[in-house]
Amino acid sequence: QVRLVESGGGLVQAGGSLRLSCTASGLTFSSTGMGWFRRAPGQEREFVATINWSGGSWYADSVKGRFTISRDNAKSTVYLQMNSLKPEDTAVYYCAAANGRHYSAVKSNYPYWGQGTQVTVSS
Repeated sequence: QVRLVESGGGLVQAGGSLRLSCTASGLTFSSTGMGWFRRAPGQEREFVATINWSGGSWYADSVKGRFTISRDNAKSTVYLQMNSLKPEDTAVYYCAAANGRHYSAVKSNYPYWGQGTQVTVSS
């Protein structure tokens, strides 16, 4: 059974930083692409960042240059370092495991999802 557990969310002022973590179990983490998505109130879940099995990454334009996705295969954990946070980054952030080793911005390529962690950025 695949399980993804996120942590690290919270309340931060605009301009601040947070680091989200997602620890996976029940899958071969080192050969699985991983992604972060978010859903703001009243909006659809949207792509944030993704990383493939070898560390290649891709970002949404809205977070490029501010967020960094990384992975530690020894710990079966993927991270999202979020800097220069803005109020519009406020959302529930979800970790997801892909159906292969490559990265993807497409939600349907992710069969496994975490429960989400709230990030709130105050102005």
